[in-house]
Amino acid sequence: MRVDYTVPSIGREFGSVFLGDKNVALMVVSEGWAKVREQGQQKGEASPFLQELLRLEDQAKEQGLGRWSKVPGAAEASIRNLPPSAIGDPSNLDAMGLLAANKGRPMQGIVEQVRDGSTIRVYLLPDFQFVQVFVAGIQAPSMGRRAVTEIAAETEGKTEEPNGDVSAQSRAPLTSAQRLAVSAVSSAEVSPDPFGVEAKYFTELRVLNRDVRIVLEGVDKFSNLIGSVYYPDGDSAKDLALELVENGLAKFVEWSANMMEEDAKRRLKAAELQAKKSRLRFWTNYVPPATNSKAIHDQNFTGKVVEVVSGDCIIVADDSVPYGSPLAERRVNLSSIRCPKMGNPRRDEKPAPYAREAREFLRTRLIGRQVNVQMEYSRKVSMADGSAAATGIADSRVMDFGSVFLSSPIKVEGDDTPSPATPTSGSQPGVNIAELVVARGFGTVIRHRDFEERSNYYDALLAAESRAIAGKKGLHSAKDPPVMHITDLLMVRSIMIVLKYFLTIVFTLKPLLSMLSACFIQAPAKRAREFLPYLQKSRRVPALVEYVLSGHRFKLLIPKDTCSIAFSFSGVRCRGRDEPYSDEAISLMRRKIMQRDVEIEVETVDRTGTFLGSMWESKTNLAVTLLEAGLAKLQTSFGSERIPDINLLEQAEKSAKSQKLKIWENYVEGEEVSNGAAVESKQKEVLKVMVTEVLGGGKFYVQTVGDQKVASIQQQLDSLNLQEAPVVGAFNPKKGDIVLAQFSADNSWNRAMVSAHMIHRFQLQKTSRSLSELLYQQESHTQFSV
Repeated sequence: MRVDYTVPSIGREFGSVFLGDKNVALMVVSEGWAKVREQGQQKGEASPFLQELLRLEDQAKEQGLGRWSKVPGAAEASIRNLPPSAIGDPSNLDAMGLLAANKGRPMQGIVEQVRDGSTIRVYLLPDFQFVQVFVAGIQAPSMGRRAVTEIAAETEGKTEEPNGDVSAQSRAPLTSAQRLAVSAVSSAEVSPDPFGVEAKYFTELRVLNRDVRIVLEGVDKFSNLIGSVYYPDGDSAKDLALELVENGLAKFVEWSANMMEEDAKRRLKAAELQAKKSRLRFWTNYVPPATNSKAIHDQNFTGKVVEVVSGDCIIVADDSVPYGSPLAERRVNLSSIRCPKMGNPRRDEKPAPYAREAREFLRTRLIGRQVNVQMEYSRKVSMADGSAAATGIADSRVMDFGSVFLSSPIKVEGDDTPSPATPTSGSQPGVNIAELVVARGFGTVIRHRDFEERSNYYDALLAAESRAIAGKKGLHSAKDPPVMHITDLLMVRSIMIVLKYFLTIVFTLKPLLSMLSACFIQAPAKRAREFLPYLQKSRRVPALVEYVLSGHRFKLLIPKDTCSIAFSFSGVRCRGRDEPYSDEAISLMRRKIMQRDVEIEVETVDRTGTFLGSMWESKTNLAVTLLEAGLAKLQTSFGSERIPDINLLEQAEKSAKSQKLKIWENYVEGEEVSNGAAVESKQKEVLKVMVTEVLGGGKFYVQTVGDQKVASIQQQLDSLNLQEAPVVGAFNPKKGDIVLAQFSADNSWNRAMVSAHMIHRFQLQKTSRSLSELLYQQESHTQFSV
C-alpha cells in the first residue's frame, strides 16, 4: 500500500493498494464493480493510475460487466434485501430459536467488523443475518469508549462520498448499527485497556472480511450469542479463542466456558496457565498465588516396582542406585489423581470402598515389572489427613509426585478393561498408569488451582475420567461397593501388645493385671493354633506376601480363607534389625516376593502365633535364595527331618560359607558363629564394673559403673510405695517370670526372676508383674540381671 495524496480539508489520505504486484483498484474497475470518480475541480489531486482506470472502465462498459450489465433487470436483481440487523435491537432476532436450531453445528459467516479481540459482528449465511457474537470462554481487553462529539463528527463525515465527492442527494435514515454507535456511548472518553488494541488487531488480521465457521454454544440473559469461532489457516482450521489465550491477549472466563465441551474448556484453561507461566502480554505483571507445590526437574529414572502401597502410590527400586542401598527404593505418588485410602489398622481405620480393588488392580499389573518414571512436582501435605498443608506447619511431610509408564500394556486374566491408547504426541513413553487407574474408575482427577503444579498429561487424565463416569465404572457406579472381611491374626497380636502396654500403665498396682497379661499372651497364639489345621489340610497353600517384616519373617494373606498370618522360614534365620546385612536381606526379599503370589507349606506354629514352614515362588524355595546369598544361616537344633528340601538348604549354606559371602565374610572353618553373627576380631575391651552377686565357681553378676540406665531404673523402684497386701490367689507367678521382690536384708524392692516353685522363700507384698516386665523389656540391655 502507498499514499498517493492527502486532502487536508477532510483529513484523509488516498492511495493505492496492491495484492502482490496487482493494483486492487484496477482489478475492481476492470470487473465492473466500481466506477471512476469524476475529478471535478480537483485536478491536482488524482491517482497516478487515473488514465488506466478510465481505460478499464470504458472496457468494462463495452463488455457489460458488473454494474454496466446490459441485461434487463440485472441491476435490480443484484440488490440484496437484508433482514433487520440484530445489533442494537435484539427484537430483530430470535436468539434462542437460532441456538436451538444450530446448537453444536458449524454455521458459515463473513466477519464484517471486529469490535474488540473477543467480539465480532458477522453476516450469517445464507440469509445474511447481521449479528454480534461473543467468543466463548474468553474475554479480551476492552477497547474503551470514544466521546460523543467524535461519534457525531464521524457520522457527519459519512455524508461525503468515500473519495470526498459530496452527494447532492439526501441520505437514507441511520441504520440500527449507527444509532447504537451514537446512543450507547457516554460523553466521557475511556481509553483502551492495556493490550486491547493489540488483541483487536490480532483478531482483525485473522478474521476480518473473511469466511469463518461459527459454532453457537449458548445465549446469555441479554440474548447475546456466545460461540466458538474458527478461521481457515491453510488446510486446517484454527480456534480463535485458543489462539488469543495462547498469545496472552485474552483471559479464560469460566461462565461462558461452561457452555463449551469439556475438551475445549480444558485446552483454554491449559493455554492460559502456560501464558501465565510465560508472562505473555496481558500477564506481564502477573504474580502467581502462593502454593505448597514445587516443580521437580530432570528427575526421570527407570526401575522395578517392588510394592503397591495404594491405588495412587507405588515404590520403585531405582536401577541407578546400588542394590541394598537405603536410597534404592523410591516412593512415587501418581500425579494429579486421588484413590480411596487404604486406612490404618493400628488406628482402627478400615479401607475405603474400592481401596483394596484399586491396589489389587495395580498389583496384578505392576509388581516386578520395569517402568519409566517422570518425577513432576513435590507437595507439602498434612500428616493428619493427607491434605495440602500450609507453609510452616510442623506436622507435615513432603510427598513427591510423578507419572509412571509401562513400556507395553499387559492383559490380566479375566480383565476386560481396555488399555488406554498411547497418545500420538510421542512424548508419552508408554502406557500411563494413572490414566489406567482413572479409566477403570478406581481414582478421580484432582482439580488443581490455576497455578498449582500438575501432571504433564493432565488432559489425558481428565478424558479418562470422563470415560469412566460415562461407563459408570468403579467409584462412579451406582452399585454397592464390594465388601471383603479379612481376619488379621498378626494385627490381633499387635493390638494385644499395645493394649497390654496401656493396661500396664493404667493398672500398675491392680491385682487384675496378672490375669489380663496371661490372657494377652495366650489369645493370639491360641487363635493361630486353632487355624493351623486349616493350613495343613493341603500340602501347599497359595498365599500373597503382604509385607516383609524381616529377611525370614513375613505377613501373608491366605486368599482362600481371607486371613492374614505371620509366617517365618523353618530353621532359617537372618540377622536382626540394625545388624549388618539385615537391611540387605529385607531388600532381597522385597524384590523377590513382595506382593507376589507364593505357595507355603506350614509345619507348626510357635508360642507367639507365628507359623513356621517353607515358601516357594515360581517353584523356587526362598530360603535357599537367602542362604545362597549369605544373608541367613540354618538353625536346626530342634531337628531338620520336618523341613522340606533340607538338603538344598544345607548345600546353599555350604556354598555361601565357601565363598565367604556377607555374614560369612569372616568365617573360619570349625569356629562357631552365634545367631548368624560373624566372628569379630578379638580385640580386648576393658570395662569398670561392680560385682552385684557371686554365685561361686568363677560365676558372678556385675553392673557397669556409671550406667545411667541402671540408676534410672533403681530410682523408679525406690519411688514405689507398695503397702497393701496382695489378694490371695490373684497372683500366681511361674518359673521364668520377672517380678518385683522385697529382700529382707535391706527391705528394698528389686527385680527378680522366679527360678523354682519355692515361692515361700520370697516375702511377696503387693507386686506388679507387668511394671517389672515393662521395665525389663525397655532396659533389657542393662548389666543387672538377678
